[in-house]
Amino acid sequence: MGPFSRRSLLAGAVAGLSGCAARRVALIPPSVPEARLAPVQVASERVIRTVVGLRPFRPSGFVVRAEKLDDKLLIHNYGHGGAGITLSWGTAQLAVELAQASEARQCAVIGCGVVGLATARLLQLRGYRPAIYARDLPPATTSNIAGGLWSPVTVFDEERTTPEFRSQFTAAARFAFRRYQSMAGAQYGVRWMPVYSLSNSGPHQPPGPESPYSAIEPLYPDARQLTARENPFPAPFAHRRYSMLIEPSIYLNALLRDVELAGARIMVRDFASVRDLAALPEALVFNCTGLGSRALFGDRELTPIRGQLTFLLPQPEVNYMTIGPGDIYMFPRQDGILLGGTHERDNWNTEPDAATMERVLRENAAALTLRRPDRTA
Repeated sequence: MGPFSRRSLLAGAVAGLSGCAARRVALIPPSVPEARLAPVQVASERVIRTVVGLRPFRPSGFVVRAEKLDDKLLIHNYGHGGAGITLSWGTAQLAVELAQASEARQCAVIGCGVVGLATARLLQLRGYRPAIYARDLPPATTSNIAGGLWSPVTVFDEERTTPEFRSQFTAAARFAFRRYQSMAGAQYGVRWMPVYSLSNSGPHQPPGPESPYSAIEPLYPDARQLTARENPFPAPFAHRRYSMLIEPSIYLNALLRDVELAGARIMVRDFASVRDLAALPEALVFNCTGLGSRALFGDRELTPIRGQLTFLLPQPEVNYMTIGPGDIYMFPRQDGILLGGTHERDNWNTEPDAATMERVLRENAAALTLRRPDRTA
């Protein structure tokens, strides 16, 4: 080894020792990506709004099926629970496939939330000419109140599902996951980011082969359990995966623009009964009314799950999401830091509750207090 190479080697060794010394005094080793997570400023004085939404839940899962209505073909696409945004493109695909039984190209889509808009857009891309009839338009739809994380949750009770539904669920989730990837970017408000599932009781357990979620788990890239050294959260167990955050206000406006530019007619109209649907001029009708299908079609299995969301002032530096411990969660959106943590089944009340807001703030503040990971683990 020549003199120059020897000096280079010694210099490198000294630099390495200096680096070790710097790491010893650092709060979190810079080699750990989680060390760079920005803290969320959870405080009541930073609250900018609190809203309540009702998730259209069916214990046996969403409905995508066709039936005859006089001389029309009626295709149902509703009951997505807490995964309306997540599954919308997938169940729209299933619904459009059922439309092949009809020769009609003029069609009606009932509902202008995320499911109705996705169904209308897929119809347009396949040569149909949909008209949208809806009581409410964005930003006044239930979809506008959704959180926006791509994750098919609160969709069903596992013991109530059938093999047919499980097949639909898997197909819908896979199609939707791929579709949203093609929409990532500022135009549609779709962003990839890490989501941390936090737990006090134990590490993440993958779903068993009998679970409908077993086919969904492999979709998430770069998923793994963090070691204690890597985990900056107070909860002892943190599992990280990557998913997409879909910002409803941006996304729904962009999708509404797309269907309008492609020629869809949008008419504000409320339907009191199935007979009102039968009077429509279109021979092909898609029911995307969500919770409205309970009254319109007598689906007594359909029930609301109340969710209250509190928003803090935006923090552009926060670029990760958290779920847990328990039911709480945090999503950093451009319209504010979203804090959630309620799943109240069969509760129709849409008025915000002050005590619930205080609990959600308190529990999220505790969960999001970043700490120094255990370097000895």
